[in-house]
Amino acid sequence: MESINWADFEKVDIRVGTIVDVQPFPEARRPAYKLQVDFGDKIGIKKSSAQITDLYAPDELLGKQVLVVVNFPPKQIGPFMSECLVTGLHRADGSVVLSTVDRDVPNGTRLA
Repeated sequence: MESINWADFEKVDIRVGTIVDVQPFPEARRPAYKLQVDFGDKIGIKKSSAQITDLYAPDELLGKQVLVVVNFPPKQIGPFMSECLVTGLHRADGSVVLSTVDRDVPNGTRLA
């Protein structure tokens, strides 16, 4: 794996946000949800598609704080425009475990 320097890392803007809406995404090639994530007043609410249906039901996602890359350019995913990347970790079976915080922090807080 290629090494990066501190300046490279600083370019990635990872923030905590709260999932405020979860909708099915039947048009996706792989099972996914359409999420709306609230990052507070400065950034607002952004949309994302997430392939997390194996481990998470919509009702358990609402109110969950997640770590999200907010400075990628928007990406068209089928008929949906994703504005950020919700981060997670792949398990051996291919399912994705969300990256979360273990204590509440204000929405929009940047990963340090």
